[in-house]
Amino acid sequence: MHIRIEDDFDLDKIINSGQCFRPCKISEDICRFVTKDSVLYMSSAADKNEYEVSCSEDEWEKIWKDYFDLDTDYECIRSSVPQSDEYMTQCAQAGKGIRILKQDAWEMLISFIISQRKSIPAIRTCIEKLCVRYGTQVKTERENLNLFPTPKQLAVATKAELMQCGLGYRTDYIMDAADRVCNNMIDLEKIKELDDESLYNELIKIKGVGKKVANCILLFAYHRTGRAPVDVWISRVIDEKYNGNDPFIAYGEYAGIMQQYAFYNSIR
Repeated sequence: MHIRIEDDFDLDKIINSGQCFRPCKISEDICRFVTKDSVLYMSSAADKNEYEVSCSEDEWEKIWKDYFDLDTDYECIRSSVPQSDEYMTQCAQAGKGIRILKQDAWEMLISFIISQRKSIPAIRTCIEKLCVRYGTQVKTERENLNLFPTPKQLAVATKAELMQCGLGYRTDYIMDAADRVCNNMIDLEKIKELDDESLYNELIKIKGVGKKVANCILLFAYHRTGRAPVDVWISRVIDEKYNGNDPFIAYGEYAGIMQQYAFYNSIR
């Protein structure tokens, strides 16, 4: 099926923006996205605004349109950066095409716990090992692959087994998260109804979830775009480009989108 996207949309930039770790290019032209038990293959068509997708129209409307946040006008948001903010103007141009994906909360919880003190390639490697070892295998028209493991699938793993996936000290955090979700100490679906601060406070009850990880989950799972996670890259931007003053606050509900532009500009 072919679809048209008139707004900012760049598959490569989305995949390499640091917000997701399983989406990837399986060939020069085809990108693969996985959310829960749905798999999408997507490639650019001849027209720069046209894309070929592997799903039905119904699945596109019910799952992937929202996943890519296609009801939000990113061109308008990007154009709202004032010229007086020269560095953010540069970042917004560099990051043109990035969208904040609406990803699964459980996957984001585990992914960003793993992300601490790891490079993006190392994070991807750990996550893929978890998926291969514990996730359900599915067969598509193109390949066999494993879904992200459910809380129950991870809860039965031993500490020694998880350590073999390269988790290191994060192993205890993963085990705590799986235990809390499986024993209903936290309901990742129910808490989405909370306001930002209440949701943040629920997340930091989980072992290994601090300020940065919680804000990543808020932004990339719960789509709280007013949250701008601060890691080493963003801290450097704040210190070196804005003399220690957080520039994202001024962007209000779009702070997280600006953070993604700045992060991408820093790592590219």
